Amino acid sequence: MNIGEFACKKNSNYQVSSMNESPFAALDPETILTAVEAATGRRLLNVCRPHASYINRVYELQDEGGEFLVAKFYRPGRWSRAALEDELRFVSDCGAAELPVIQPMEQRNGALLGACKEISFAVFPRMGGRLVDEYTDEQWLELGRLLGRLHRVGRSGDAPHRNRLHPHYTTRLQIDYLAAGDLIPLDLTSEFRTVSSELMDLIEPLFATVDMIRLHGDCHNGNLIYRPGESFYIIDFDDMVIGPPIQDLWMLLPGYLEDSRVELALLLEGYETFNTFDRSTLMLMEPLRAMRFIHYISWCAHQYVEDGVTRINEDFGSYAYWRQEIDDLRDQIAVIRGSVAW
Repeated sequence: MNIGEFACKKNSNYQVSSMNESPFAALDPETILTAVEAATGRRLLNVCRPHASYINRVYELQDEGGEFLVAKFYRPGRWSRAALEDELRFVSDCGAAELPVIQPMEQRNGALLGACKEISFAVFPRMGGRLVDEYTDEQWLELGRLLGRLHRVGRSGDAPHRNRLHPHYTTRLQIDYLAAGDLIPLDLTSEFRTVSSELMDLIEPLFATVDMIRLHGDCHNGNLIYRPGESFYIIDFDDMVIGPPIQDLWMLLPGYLEDSRVELALLLEGYETFNTFDRSTLMLMEPLRAMRFIHYISWCAHQYVEDGVTRINEDFGSYAYWRQEIDDLRDQIAVIRGSVAW
């Protein structure tokens, strides 16, 4: 999921595809292999295995030398080309700083991003690893050190074409998009607007003076793979965003702050080995969780609107769905009002 990237038609970095349009209709194995061969200069075998991906199209390829590659074709209209280049540049900056990331391969023309029939793509070396369900104390410290280093790199550059993780620049646009269409049952639209306005009035002032840097943006345990004998690798920078550093920490925690104090303390201990952390921004954890709620609803809505069929959530659009989402937002507002600083 992408905080902010499905913000609204008003967002210049995102455009909604027309109903029933298939943005990847032009891709077939021959087209994919030809495009990657031309971009990389490598002769490829007739191997083109699709990998699961909600938004993009990802394929495993193999060259004549036996090396496996992964080609990622980005959904047209989701991001501008400049925004994709910001993402890949951030990953490359991390790699140059010796962070454990999977760097995009430089193509024959020196660029990191290729194009195939107006579909942008990047090529990566294939790298396996396993997910870790529960972290040990030492692994929490290791993850903290990784994020501290990541944010040092994030602070060293800019990404002018990426979205800003801020209620005004992302969440408000998402709310407007949801409420302006025919997605919400008519008798719930006003209530959704009322609850959303209450949320915005509550959280927007909290972001007034917050430091914003380049972030991973979607740093949950599904985007961390462990390679025994090496370290954790942080993967999938699709959601790269400009935002407060706490965003990359709170999503790793097993629950609300009161239930995660030990894990957070270990994360911060590791983090502060390489970077300073403003602990006053811990108050943003629950506002960011509320923004995540809105984002996810918007994300589901955009998938459905794109083709009129796709439902990430099978109940999406039903009266019961919207009733539950509104109730969840009310509950989260209560949590925010009752939350305390570290």
